[in-house]
Amino acid sequence: MSRQPASKREHFEREALVHLDTLYNVALRLTGNASDAEDLVQDTVTKAYRSWDKYEPGTNCRAWLVTILRNTFINQFRRESRRPSKVEFEAVQEINVFEAIKDRDPEGTFFRFIVDEEVKRAIQDLPEEFRLPVVLSDVEGLSYAEIAEILDLPVGTVKSRLFRGRRRLQQRLYDYALEMGYIRS
Repeated sequence: MSRQPASKREHFEREALVHLDTLYNVALRLTGNASDAEDLVQDTVTKAYRSWDKYEPGTNCRAWLVTILRNTFINQFRRESRRPSKVEFEAVQEINVFEAIKDRDPEGTFFRFIVDEEVKRAIQDLPEEFRLPVVLSDVEGLSYAEIAEILDLPVGTVKSRLFRGRRRLQQRLYDYALEMGYIRS
């Protein structure tokens, strides 16, 4: 294996490696355990470095890296011959506990401030098509457009999945939120 010029390595370290925390957080939510998350991040960084010449400087490096991570996860998932669970979108019952909160994105604000172990478990139990948009938006703070780019979906689909994922979290965490005093009945 030939040694790469220092400029490529230095540029990669400066632009890409600053996003390791985001990559690990997303990987942890995808895989469900630290060891698999670390392996997924390592695979992602390796692939990104090998493809660094395809990265366009000045574009969103974080989104580019998370896209590689997502694709790596999906390819591993397919190799292991597991199938994602099917979810009937109409099966998600709506409970709106955010009427009193006047905020542009009240659900996102709510979930960002109460993320503890119970909430992390609830997020981890979401089906992947809901979990990833929720993690990218409410845990990592990415915009709809960034999430759409990463997941290769229309923005409207991202919004729908985020809405439905948050509703599932509401259903699961409603009693917990009452008990902890986050909301009143």
